[in-house]
Amino acid sequence: MSETRASVRVMTWNIHGAIGRNPRFDLERVAALIKRADPDIIALQEVDSRRCAGDADTFTRLHELLGVHGIGAKSIMGADGDYGQLLISRWPIAHSAVHDISYPEREPRCAIEAEIDTPAGPLRLVATHLGLSTRERRSQARRLLDIAGRLSVTTLVIGDFNDWFWVGSVQTALAREFPGRTRHRTFPSWWPALRLDRVYCRPARALVKSRIERDSHHVSDHIAVIAEIRPKAG
Repeated sequence: MSETRASVRVMTWNIHGAIGRNPRFDLERVAALIKRADPDIIALQEVDSRRCAGDADTFTRLHELLGVHGIGAKSIMGADGDYGQLLISRWPIAHSAVHDISYPEREPRCAIEAEIDTPAGPLRLVATHLGLSTRERRSQARRLLDIAGRLSVTTLVIGDFNDWFWVGSVQTALAREFPGRTRHRTFPSWWPALRLDRVYCRPARALVKSRIERDSHHVSDHIAVIAEIRPKAG
């Protein structure tokens, strides 16, 4: 990660368990692409230590490769390893919490809440990976709004929203409170058609610009999204 900027570079990426298109498990390849993108804050989904050989742990290893300030949120835990999300920051995390946003009889899901005092200003984030059914995502979107709250500090809701419907979509619910948002097509990575991975921002003017990391299509079935955030713009 590079030196302090006037803005904060945020990256969200579903790494597909570090299984690329070859397919081959390769955490170092994931970490190398992230380092080239040079984000200040990284939200990763589908972190999966069940694919590791021996005693290796994907959560720990990614921490070692990318930075020291981080929060792991393991939604599935078992004897063969764990599965979930990871949030990593260049700067210390002042406050954090992991929220269970699971829907009955569906795969466990969670959201990471974090407050980070960046050199560009305070920033509040909620990072998540939503479920696959419409009713499930609607319920989870309401939970995300509750977690994010209505504080005046610049706030982001980021992650893989698995949202591809227009009517009654997560996008509709979140956009009312978070008018700044990315709109990149991210899935499937080899022929992106769906805008599953997003950064939502409040206030809108704090989202300065965004882009996709094109080389990520070799490493995952999702394209990584990168946004430049200027917290003091709020």
